[in-house]
Amino acid sequence: MASGTALIYDEEMTTHKLLWSDPICDIEVPERLSSSYEQLRSYHLVERCVHVPVREGSEEEILLVHSLEHLEVAKSTQTMNEEELKRVSENYDAFFFHPSTYRCARLAVGASLQLVDAVMSGEVRNGMALVRPPGHHSQRNTANGFCLFNNVAIAAEYAKLKYGLQRILIVDWDVHHGQGTQYIFEEDPSVLYFSWHRYEHQEFWPSLKESDYDAVGLGKGKGFNINLPWNKVGMGNSDYLAAFFHVLLPMAFEFDPKLVIVSSGYDSGIGDPEGQMNATPEVFAHLTHFLMQLANGKLCVILEGGYHLKSLGESVCMTVKTLLGDPVPLITGEMAPCLSAVESIQNVRAAHKPYWKWLVYEGSFFSFKQMLLINGFIQKLKILKINTKRFLELHMKNILFPVPPIKTATTCSEGSEHFLPEHVQLVKEMDKTEIKALTSGFYADLVKEDKTLLSLGSTFVILDKILKKEVCNGIAASPTAALSAAVALRHSVRFGFQRVLCVFVGDMQMIPNTEDGKMLIINICGKEQPGKASCKHYISLNWKEDAEGNDFFSAVLGFILPVAYSYQPNLTVIAVGPNRNLGISGISLLIALLRGLAESRIFAVVEDTEKSLMQSVAKALVGASTPPFGIYVPPTQEKVNKIKALRDQFQQEWKMLQCSGKFF
Repeated sequence: MASGTALIYDEEMTTHKLLWSDPICDIEVPERLSSSYEQLRSYHLVERCVHVPVREGSEEEILLVHSLEHLEVAKSTQTMNEEELKRVSENYDAFFFHPSTYRCARLAVGASLQLVDAVMSGEVRNGMALVRPPGHHSQRNTANGFCLFNNVAIAAEYAKLKYGLQRILIVDWDVHHGQGTQYIFEEDPSVLYFSWHRYEHQEFWPSLKESDYDAVGLGKGKGFNINLPWNKVGMGNSDYLAAFFHVLLPMAFEFDPKLVIVSSGYDSGIGDPEGQMNATPEVFAHLTHFLMQLANGKLCVILEGGYHLKSLGESVCMTVKTLLGDPVPLITGEMAPCLSAVESIQNVRAAHKPYWKWLVYEGSFFSFKQMLLINGFIQKLKILKINTKRFLELHMKNILFPVPPIKTATTCSEGSEHFLPEHVQLVKEMDKTEIKALTSGFYADLVKEDKTLLSLGSTFVILDKILKKEVCNGIAASPTAALSAAVALRHSVRFGFQRVLCVFVGDMQMIPNTEDGKMLIINICGKEQPGKASCKHYISLNWKEDAEGNDFFSAVLGFILPVAYSYQPNLTVIAVGPNRNLGISGISLLIALLRGLAESRIFAVVEDTEKSLMQSVAKALVGASTPPFGIYVPPTQEKVNKIKALRDQFQQEWKMLQCSGKFF
């Protein structure tokens, strides 16, 4: 498995600049690159990355996407004077030429292709290219919206040609619709293009009908173009997460890309004059973390827009920190999507129902007015009137935290060093005397027999290291996972943690009292626990994984993740007990995605000491490799109905579920 994160930057790309006054174009300044790079330096991220040199994209590479006529016009501007440049620029919508523009645009293309090569060759696992000019608005025969050559589209065509890739996912989280990318790939089923964008019912630039949710692609490309229009400004973290949970991620896992490319515009972040959105920088860490679980981790992030320098710089840093494998910061803000976001998400799902297996059993859609009556949505959109720079200085101090010196820990067991990943640190178990003293004082009602004491040695020593932030996460083998989980939950609350999420896979014989809200338990079991009905803080999910492949995606993305993000835990406990009804791929998926919560603080306890399970759990915790999630299988109608019933029951308590309305 490849490791390392590429960072591609060349100061020469800052020489492209506006030579005359133009109120539309004057926000696309060279400092967008230089200040982002300086912000990376200030967080000491530059030295942690693998530096890949920039090269020019060749004419042949540019012609993979663009016409010869477009290339020749761009080339001709190198020797023009200011008046000539201005005259040529006026032929385009929101674009300006400088004598260095053609050279910079070729460097931007080349940097994007260097990143694809580094990732696809295994030189690095992932990476980011800081480039100017951006690319996603440029079309086959024209520059548009600050973009000359479509860097991301060229990168996708290059990857298809050079590496024979048949499935590439492009995620465009810029606040403007990348209509250029859409036009290039709208008939191509080998590229799944997802764009969210400020739209305001076609009032916001580029003001195209084909930017709406019903533009799903053409011909063989139908279903492979996903537009999620934001019809109001002020969208925040929960709206962006909801779009991933309820639209992008289910489609992406079903599509199973071999490479993911991000058109990474940060004008969708707080303070940006173009976007006027409220999303704070850490949301990009979460979005990046999700995308890292696809394509065996092959992820190329290529800069597009972003015009508030502080917001841009912090968001770039959050993205790169996550690519490097750092724990994801806690996300801020109310975890409840707004009414307008829900409407857009529902419309996208309805438009794409004919094309995706995960939507096959989608019920008939309610009218939006009916849905409002059922769910009692509250409109909460506001534009934050703040000093964004000052706000972000304080905000980043609040959310950033020292990364624990050790990522993943486990206790010594015979031969474990031979099958666990090299990044897992082995620690010594607590001795019997210490365990006895601890349990007799606080856990005597749980530990009835002396022989169960020894099984808690691993639990206490690893959990304490997590709680004290000496390690990020850890795994313990236990002959009694239910007991270890119950003790871990009580121990964490006693330590001072106020919200502990426990996901228990298998028969959970001991169910702690959850009434005070300090614990949320999701029990994924083969059959309901007798005498224990689901309630707000104890949810029983009856699920048995399909023998043909992994259908657990639908439960994780459609229910477990939205509930977990609604709860916002400060610790996650994952326990695998007897009669587990999930395969290794389902358990790995669960752990990999839940690492985005609680600053990646996870304590995993496994009753089944089967080496392959322990190894997969450890790998998912380390984040050193993307777990093999198995063949995607759409859920049966019975399973869809189970998720739907749980969603109906809990969407008022856990509001991130509401984005699917009454329907899965």
